Amino acid sequence: MTINPIVILTTCASRKEAGKIAHALLAKRLIACANIIPGVESIFRWNGKLDEVKEALLILKTKRARFAAVKKEIGRIHSYEVPEIIALPIASGSKRYLQWIDKSVC
Repeated sequence: MTINPIVILTTCASRKEAGKIAHALLAKRLIACANIIPGVESIFRWNGKLDEVKEALLILKTKRARFAAVKKEIGRIHSYEVPEIIALPIASGSKRYLQWIDKSVC
């Protein structure tokens, strides 16, 4: 399989924002699937101070070739000044699921 599937992670300020991003990406066929995990607790340093917030984690499945377009669309919609946008390779997976990603993403 040569589609180079990836998982993209991004945290969002709310479940509503995560849903808005997921729907926009799906409408443009930039991703095959989105999972939203609400209630994630994030602790980080921002502007020289420690911060602790509840966020929603958005997990996206797509092709490596679509990463730039997904990153651009997230940046356009996201409320954060510096949104987390991290891509991880899918090393292995169900052949049928990976084929579904390939067919679902343009």
